[in-house]
Amino acid sequence: MQMETQRLTGPEAGGLKYDLLTALSVAGLNGSPTLQTSLMRLIALVTARYNWRADEFSVGQRDMARMWSVNERTVKREMKRLTDARIVLCKQPGVRGRVGSYRLNYARIAELSEPCWPLVGPDFERRMAARYRSGDVKVVQMAAYTKTPESETHPSETDGTWHAVLKDLEGDHAGLVNSWFGRLRFLGLARGTLSMEAPSAFVQRYIETHHLPLLVAAVERQIGPVTSVRFEGGTK
Repeated sequence: MQMETQRLTGPEAGGLKYDLLTALSVAGLNGSPTLQTSLMRLIALVTARYNWRADEFSVGQRDMARMWSVNERTVKREMKRLTDARIVLCKQPGVRGRVGSYRLNYARIAELSEPCWPLVGPDFERRMAARYRSGDVKVVQMAAYTKTPESETHPSETDGTWHAVLKDLEGDHAGLVNSWFGRLRFLGLARGTLSMEAPSAFVQRYIETHHLPLLVAAVERQIGPVTSVRFEGGTK
């Protein structure tokens, strides 16, 4: 079961929602004061106004300000923090007087809270791990993303080559480097196969699902052609 692709409705929805709110709570309690405040406000908003069937909340800034006992300027800053961190994703911007709609990013919430799962208890950790972790070594074919290489390259594994890839990505995607790509370990590129190590299966799967073409493009610019990607590790 993957929460990022399933709306939390149906017979088992109650337990899934409680686990989601627990994940948000422990991530906040073990985070910075700013994160604690942000997630406390988000939890209040979710418990009061989240439409689980539509998988979104649509609440005006004035209503959020009243709920959080802050002014609307603070609401704007808070929503920007939550969307910049990709904890909340904007489905429909609020323009021309309309109220915007947002949804929770279950994948990001799981990634953010994963270090805290054991603090809740082994049963909680098992449930969350079953939804998000997989220790399989996986090869992802990149034919849909890349051109056929004209020649093979065998660059040596050095910090400099991976550093160049990260610097390339930082130009337009500094947030992704900080949150995702910077957590990978470059193992090498040989005969078109890019080998990487991820700190957890969740990070591996999220990058494969959402950001792999971007990563491959940067590797090709800085190192050489890529025909497949192989992740090793994937467990904490």
